Amino acid sequence: MLQPRIRKYRKEFRGKMNGVASANNTIAFGEYGIKSMEHGWIEANQIEAGRRAITGHMKRKGKVWVKIFPHKPYTRRGINSKMIGGKGEVEGYVAVVKPGNIIYEVSGVSEDVAREALRLGANKLPVKTKFVSKKEI
Repeated sequence: MLQPRIRKYRKEFRGKMNGVASANNTIAFGEYGIKSMEHGWIEANQIEAGRRAITGHMKRKGKVWVKIFPHKPYTRRGINSKMIGGKGEVEGYVAVVKPGNIIYEVSGVSEDVAREALRLGANKLPVKTKFVSKKEI
């Protein structure tokens, strides 16, 4: 599962998710990709599940790029713990996604194979997505 190698300060605030993506909003490496259409957090295991669905449908032909990385830690208090004693332990890591972020890119396969593979990968994600090609952008 994806996570940062080291973090100097492990706990963060939740933060804001307003605005549209100003970076990572164009297809840079591949020919086709999926773009997020809403705000959200994508967990590390959801990113990996989407990547595995894409590579499985393409039968490991072509190339897949994952354009997001889960840098942000999220915490959770234990069950039956009282509202005392500070913040909980780090549960996992999430990637903050804004509208317009490219999540996955693929190349080396035909458009219909890429469209179906990215549809399967998008089904694993908690945000609405849209199929885009390099020609459109």
